[in-house]
This record gives sequence, C-alpha cells and structure tokens, in this order.
Amino acid sequence: MKIGIVCYPTYGGSGVVATELGLGLARKGHEIHFITYRRPVRLAHFEANIFYHEVDSEDYPLFEYPPYDTALASKIVDVVRYQNLDILHVHYAIPHAAVAYMAKKILLTKGYYLPVVTTLHGTDITLVGNNGAFAPVVEFSINKSDGVTAVSQSLKEETLELFDIQRNIRVIYNFINFERFRKTNKEHFKKIIAPNGERIISHTSNFRKVKRVEDVIRIFEKIQKKVPSKLIMIGDGPERQNCERLCRELNLCDDIRFLGKQDAIEELLAICDLFIMPSENESFGLAALEAMACEVPVISSNGGGLPEVNIHGVTGYLSDVGDVASMAQHAIELLQNEDKLAEFRKNALEQARRFDIENILPDYERYYEEVIARSVHKVES
Repeated sequence: MKIGIVCYPTYGGSGVVATELGLGLARKGHEIHFITYRRPVRLAHFEANIFYHEVDSEDYPLFEYPPYDTALASKIVDVVRYQNLDILHVHYAIPHAAVAYMAKKILLTKGYYLPVVTTLHGTDITLVGNNGAFAPVVEFSINKSDGVTAVSQSLKEETLELFDIQRNIRVIYNFINFERFRKTNKEHFKKIIAPNGERIISHTSNFRKVKRVEDVIRIFEKIQKKVPSKLIMIGDGPERQNCERLCRELNLCDDIRFLGKQDAIEELLAICDLFIMPSENESFGLAALEAMACEVPVISSNGGGLPEVNIHGVTGYLSDVGDVASMAQHAIELLQNEDKLAEFRKNALEQARRFDIENILPDYERYYEEVIARSVHKVES
C-alpha cells in the first residue's frame, strides 16, 4: 500500500506513535509518505520506503498567523495526486482530521476518492476537542472520516461520551519497538547518576499540567526519606520551572536531575528501578510502556487508559489521581523488597510484550484494507 501519514513532528506521544508506525509499515514493504511542517523527531535517518513532504506555510502580511491548515490541505492534495496514495492516516483530530476532510473534498473534484483514517490520541479529545470552540469541528471531522481508531478502550468510551459519534471506533493500542526499547547494560550511566548505589527513579513527559509533574517531586521527597534515591526528570515543558522551584523549596536539588528532551530515552530507562506517572489523565501511557519494556515497574495514577497498561500489584501499582501518599508508599514498599522488585521487573517486561509493534502492525494493515475496500467507487454526497 501507499500510505500518507499526517502528524505533529514533535516529542509528544501522537507524533512518536505516528512515526514509529510509519517506520514499521515501511519495513514491511509499504510505501510511507509523511506530510508535516518539520521532519518528525524519530525520523532521523534515511529509511527505505520512507518519503517526507514538508508543508510550507508562508507568512503573508495580510495574515496575523500563517495559514497552516490551508497549506497542509494543499500539500495533501498534491502528494495524493502525484504519489497516487491508497489511503491517508491522520493522527490527532485537530486540525488534521478537519484538514483531511477539506483535502478529500478537493480531490473529489478531480475524480479521486481518498479514504481517510483518523487516530484519536487523547488530548485532542479530552482537552482540545472538549473546548467549545473546537468541539463541533472535532465531532464533524470524526464522523466524516472513513475509519476511526482510538489508542485505548478508555479513550474510545470518553469520545463516545463527549461527542455524538456515528462512526464505529476501532481500538488499536499503542505499541513498543523492542529493537529499541529493552534493558541493556549502561552501568557507566548509573554510576554517574547514582555513585553510591542509590535507587534511580524516573519520569518522562512534556511537563504540562495534566501530567501533574509536581506530584512526582512530592512522591520522591517521601521516597527519599526511606530509601536513598536519585530522580531523573526527562522532558521539558511549561511546568518545568515550577518543578525546579519546588526542588529548591524541598532542598532536593542535589538528588534530582532535569535532563530536558532526550532522544535516547531507552538508555536512561535501562538504569532505572522505578518509573512514576501520576498524570491526571493518560489516553494510554506510552511513556509507562517504554519503561516497562526496559523492565522498569511503574507507579502511576489510575487516570484514563493507564489501568489497561499498568496492572496493579503485578507490573506496578495504581493510585487515585493526586494521592501522593499512596504512590509514595507503594514505591517504598517495592524499592525495599529486592525479590518483589525483581518479580515486578519480569512482569513489566511480559506485559509490555503484549504491545510489541510486531503484534500491532497487522491490526493497522487489516484496518487499512477494510477501509479501502469500503471506499472503492464510493462517492460522497
């Protein structure tokens, strides 16, 4: 198949999943065309069957903001026509599903029906889409897609609750690439961060309020009183400054490292003993899955799709959102029991293998084929 992929090219979960999906499909022989305003961060090297089409939205004096939606629609039309794509897969409802609908209508005037699959990733529904300014467009765009997927059962249910959706939503889980995410020997890293053999705890996110990043610091404070530990904070975003301020107030600066955005996250996860994710809501919890693939148990909230990934009492522990005391107590219990920690490490890896990209890719291939088959000779009114 010739597949177009539209996504945000950033470190966020939707962009990472879209890029890894494209790379995986390309390895299986499909021709993949990424259409976005910048090369995706995980598309770092030349890959067979991968093509990149940059969207250039010029800044005209008439416009206060560059008209990216219009430029993206035009680029989609151009790529579809001249690369003869079989299907377009857009990630994140705003604005990609709406733009895809516009491109589809333009292509119809050229006698070309473009099947569109929209994947819902989470905040496009729970935060952005739930905003009254965007909700009608989100609902319309989902209903006008030829196929719709959600990355967890929780997100599917929330979408159906928030919007009047006429399309069937197929749950296709996020995935992990075990060629990259696996436990490796990185003792030299470990000695740098924990020179006296301290436990290493980690958190990865985009440091937005929904991630409750300050809770990570407060949980760590309680752990540190019982278990000598170091905390590494991976990522960056609007809440980082508040976290750094809290570290100073709690006198924890010597034990916490803010590492910013990292490309080789797997090398850092390889040295960790525990991963903390206290988010208010996670559509899936991709960062937790990446940790589990590296044999790191997870202490998390029970928000959104996290219970579908992190199994309470098996791969880690779940607590109510904001229950810092409970999360800290679970972490201390695990870190103080070497046998239990080893068992949870093994369980985390076993659970992560359920989401191996090699298991998930066929689900997408079958879904594309279904959507294309339904769309043959279809003319939209």
